Amino acid sequence: MATIRVLLADDNRAMLADLQDELRKEFSIAGAVDNGEEAIREVLRLDPDVLVLDITMPGLSGIQVAARLHDSRVRTKVLFLTIHEQAEYISAAFAAGASGYVTKRRLGADLAPAIRQVFQGQVFLSPSLRR
Repeated sequence: MATIRVLLADDNRAMLADLQDELRKEFSIAGAVDNGEEAIREVLRLDPDVLVLDITMPGLSGIQVAARLHDSRVRTKVLFLTIHEQAEYISAAFAAGASGYVTKRRLGADLAPAIRQVFQGQVFLSPSLRR
């Protein structure tokens, strides 16, 4: 199986650095950005397999980014990685076209499996959020 190319988008630079260090063991990191506008530009430029996207960012929110990418019909799968665990955020994320939703408190256990699953066309939701 080909290496999955991942683009990371989070406004916390320390989180981006940690994610890159952890994920590069298994995935190809296409890039890392810290705002929504840049996330859209880099998805269009780099054509990653999966965009790991935070919800709360300056400028465009992750929900807005996902919706714009969905409307653009890009092939990149959107996987949210966020602190938000409320049902309204989860619903908004999937309504905007997301393929997965992982909470930051579960990223160690859930993020790599989520990337693999959304890449394969499946939907992923952190088990702790399933009701």
